[in-house]
Amino acid sequence: MFVEPSHRREFQNPRTGWIEVICGSMFSGKTEELIRLLNRAKIARQKIQIFKPALDKRYHEENIVSHNDNSIPSIPVQSSQQISDLAQHCEVVGIDEAQFFDEGIVAVCDQLANSGKRVIVAGLDMDYMGKPFGCMPQLMAIAEYVTKVHAVCMVCGEVASHSYRLSPSNERVLLGETDLYEARCRRCFNLGEKAHELFSR
Repeated sequence: MFVEPSHRREFQNPRTGWIEVICGSMFSGKTEELIRLLNRAKIARQKIQIFKPALDKRYHEENIVSHNDNSIPSIPVQSSQQISDLAQHCEVVGIDEAQFFDEGIVAVCDQLANSGKRVIVAGLDMDYMGKPFGCMPQLMAIAEYVTKVHAVCMVCGEVASHSYRLSPSNERVLLGETDLYEARCRRCFNLGEKAHELFSR
C-alpha cells in the first residue's frame, strides 16, 4: 500500500520525484484510484497535468472517466513525447491507460520523476490472453510504488485479476466495456467459454 510522504520530507527535499503505478484487470477501479489521488493533489493546491491516449474515446473525447462515472479533465495525446513536452510546468503528472502508449512512455515517466515530479500511472497489467501488456512491466519495475487493484469475477464472485474477452477478435487492442469483456478469477479465465455453463448448474 502506498503511503504518501510527510510534509517534513517534502520540505527537506522538494525536488524528489517518484513513480506510482496502479495496475489490475478491467473493472478493478484503476481509473477510480487515479482520479482519487489526482483530486487529493488538487486539494493540496499542487499543479497537476493529466494525460490519456487519444485512441481511448469510450466515455469522453477528453476527460478521464471511471466506470462509476467519476471524471477529471485530461489532455488526449498521440505519443509519449507529447507528455514530456506538455508536463514541464506541473508538480504531479497523471497518466491513464498507459498500456496503450508507445515504448517511449517508460523513459518519459523516468525523466519526469528524475526532474522532481510525482508521476501516477494507471493501466492494465495483462492483456486478454493473460500476458503482460505493453510497457506496464517496465513501468512497474522502475516505480517506487506499485498498487495492484482487483475486480470481482463476473462468473463466480471470487477475486478477479484477469480480463476475459467475449469477442472472437484476435486484435490485442480492442476497446470495449462489459459488452466485450468480463473480469474473471484465474480459474474462470482458464475455463474460457465453459465457465458460465459450469457455474449455472
